[in-house]
Amino acid sequence: MILAQVIGSVVSTIKHESYQNQKIMLVRPISPDGELKAGTMVAVDTIGVGKGEIVLVASEGRAATEILEFERRMPLRTIILGVVYHINWTYQENQVQESSSST
Repeated sequence: MILAQVIGSVVSTIKHESYQNQKIMLVRPISPDGELKAGTMVAVDTIGVGKGEIVLVASEGRAATEILEFERRMPLRTIILGVVYHINWTYQENQVQESSSST
């Protein structure tokens, strides 16, 4: 699973059958504190998200095959599975460095 932000959408009139009738979005990975990371992915939207939303993304073919109920493997790898409303997270690097330096 990857945390990502929806940064746009893709319109394609000619596409592989696995993308037919699917909403296709552009997502960019983010850190838990919301900083954008490198790399942009094309993802099928399974839940109806909009630009700017923080989402959970599965980036493996098997998840897409099972969730979209394909009978065989398709060239579709990345799907949006959930909207993230809140992240409860504390960065721990300082605690690790402090405990390392005190020994």
